[in-house]
Amino acid sequence: MTTAEVPPQNRFEWFEEVVSHVLMPTAFHAQDADGFYAQGGLLDLGAAQLARFTYAPLCSRRTPALIRRGDPEQYQLGLVTSGSSWFAQQGGEAELGAGDMVLWDTSRPYESGSGTDGRGVEVLVLQIPKARMPLPSQRVGGLLGRRVRSGAGMAAILAGFLMDLAEKGPDCSPHELGELGEMAVSLTASCLAGQLGSAVKQPAELRSHTLLRQVNAFIEHRLGDPDLSPRVIADHHHISLRSLYALFQDEPEGVAAMIRRRRLERCRADLARPDLRQQHIQTIAARWGFTSTTAFSRTFRTAYDITPRDYRANALRHADAT
Repeated sequence: MTTAEVPPQNRFEWFEEVVSHVLMPTAFHAQDADGFYAQGGLLDLGAAQLARFTYAPLCSRRTPALIRRGDPEQYQLGLVTSGSSWFAQQGGEAELGAGDMVLWDTSRPYESGSGTDGRGVEVLVLQIPKARMPLPSQRVGGLLGRRVRSGAGMAAILAGFLMDLAEKGPDCSPHELGELGEMAVSLTASCLAGQLGSAVKQPAELRSHTLLRQVNAFIEHRLGDPDLSPRVIADHHHISLRSLYALFQDEPEGVAAMIRRRRLERCRADLARPDLRQQHIQTIAARWGFTSTTAFSRTFRTAYDITPRDYRANALRHADAT
């Protein structure tokens, strides 16, 4: 996305619409609306999104009215990669130069500006749904609008990771981007925990959340592998079976039950697809890790109180009727 493809008189308005759509509804004021320029892009990471913007000096603010108009309910982490900016939210104020980061909450008002030196700015914005953040909101709130220097430690690792992701991520497959998204969330949470000085709580609280997400992602990517088992999962993540089971003790179901349910859900979805009506039921079952047609039929009927064959017939009949 670039203003080069937009008539000069519409460029600032175009940028405001793009940012409001990609990030959240925001009001802008440009220092030079007639000479305004901008370009940007968005990388879908599954668990998060990474936006990249380069633009001329401007000021922005998010008011309660704009929050009511649209709130993605995210934490957004901005990394300045070129130029300078400032940001204020929740009592925190940050002067930012290249390499500095700042966190904000889309559900709270803020004010910001860029190009304090008269030059344009480039910024990466990592968008993390609040539900994905393993740290409690009251603790994260202490970092809003505060400058995070990326000169050393976890902050340096996170900043380098985000810059590499913006540069090389577009060449990755959707599967790889999903894994990278999980890593981005984990690294961000670890960095924030370190900024909060929560080293005591971090290992027990944050590591378990991170590991659980990694295990879930691994299961999702390996559902079609008939050899997928709790032992394989534990070995892949270098933990004991006991630790794996403990990881799921507060979840609605155990790891084996979750694998079985997810496989059945994929099978049921494929059985209802008109474009797959010529595929044998055993082919669909095998694609999602069921090696025995008899065992699959029995498991399917136990879960849904109908045989795979009857379910498919009913689903396709309904699809044809609509």
